[in-house]
Amino acid sequence: MRCVGTKVVVVGGGSTYTPELVDGLCDVEDRMVVDDLVLLDPSDLRREVVGGLSERILRARGWSGTFSATADPHAALEGADFVVVQLRIGGQAARHVDETLPVGYGCLGQETTGAGGLAKALRTVPIVLELAEEMAARSNRGAWLVDFTNPVGIVTQALLDDGHQAVGLCNVAIWAQRRIGHYLGVDPDAVAVEHVGLNHLTWIRSARVGVDGDGDGDGDGDGDGDRGADRLDYLFERFGPELELESGIPVDLLRLQHALPSYYVHYYYQHDAEVAQQSAPGHRSRADVVAELETKLLQEYRDPALVSKPAALSYRGGAYYSLAAVRLMASLHAGTGDVQVVDMRNEGAIPGLPDDAVVETTAVVDATGAHPLPQRELSLEMLGLVQHAKAYERLAVKAACSGSRDDVVRALLANPLVGQYPLAADLANDLLGANRQHLPRFFPS
Repeated sequence: MRCVGTKVVVVGGGSTYTPELVDGLCDVEDRMVVDDLVLLDPSDLRREVVGGLSERILRARGWSGTFSATADPHAALEGADFVVVQLRIGGQAARHVDETLPVGYGCLGQETTGAGGLAKALRTVPIVLELAEEMAARSNRGAWLVDFTNPVGIVTQALLDDGHQAVGLCNVAIWAQRRIGHYLGVDPDAVAVEHVGLNHLTWIRSARVGVDGDGDGDGDGDGDGDRGADRLDYLFERFGPELELESGIPVDLLRLQHALPSYYVHYYYQHDAEVAQQSAPGHRSRADVVAELETKLLQEYRDPALVSKPAALSYRGGAYYSLAAVRLMASLHAGTGDVQVVDMRNEGAIPGLPDDAVVETTAVVDATGAHPLPQRELSLEMLGLVQHAKAYERLAVKAACSGSRDDVVRALLANPLVGQYPLAADLANDLLGANRQHLPRFFPS
């Protein structure tokens, strides 16, 4: 057993995200020294191209650890301390189906919410659970699984329900924190946001500057203080058009709720307008756009003179994911008790949700895990939507594990973006048929 340093495994290491992630690992060496980094990916091409650039970035930054890229999960997971999961089962082709098939039914086409999000969960949850079982057998005692695979809330719920040591991670909160810091003209790390909800269904209900991590300024981490002025009203007044564009929500609603929702909330509040836009002639799915960008990125990654992440990577999506991921791992490793936004069990933090429900909110992160901070009650319109979506998420986990079409129909009936019959039954049939090759539990033959 190694006495110093850590072994980090990136599952889906051939992703074009990976160079940004490995670059970030060099920024936390004061808290976590990585001496063994493994990229696990089934694609020979991506292991060669993405792995090549990743190692060049690390060496250019003076990193002296052991680097490898492999298709063998057994070898990769052996002795791991952290396993970062960023899978995409079916690639951009499956994502294209997620984003287009539901539109024909008058429903939102999106890869993490609505019917498309359920299809992605059905493909993903069984694979991640199998990976977690293999990790439990081969990794070091106390190893952490960090899930960045969408739909993060559903995947993390499945992992924790199955007893695995896992934390879910999304880039939305850290991206919003950085945008708010930009608008206020301050160091983003000085901005404390009150971020609450479920993955891709969250609101920032306050933004304070120069205070402790829970946003109240008293340094005790319990969220009950009142120091540090909330800057949301100022942001709505001064930067209303910008925030409306970034969130997809009219500024009048931002003021009404006194909250800044994540971009994904507009899929609920502006559902019909979004479906109309997706139905318009010439509309391109995000999958098509990303596939085109990835082709260009992989071509750029091949350049042996490239030793840093290219500027074009910023258009890939997932901004600041690497920063959030490395900070999370460093806090878990060093037990520093930082306040971060992650996906974990509620444990009473958000009133109105069960303790075992996976939520996304602020937490103290130490060597024993992520511990959610107590939150104010959600307004009724927020709570109702969150409870509705959480019921769907639990049914989505059940459907992914059972391989039952009836469970898929139940999940779609509970989904706030579907919720009708026989629409749910018809969608279930088409989604299962379109994903047949990726759903062995549903099609065992």
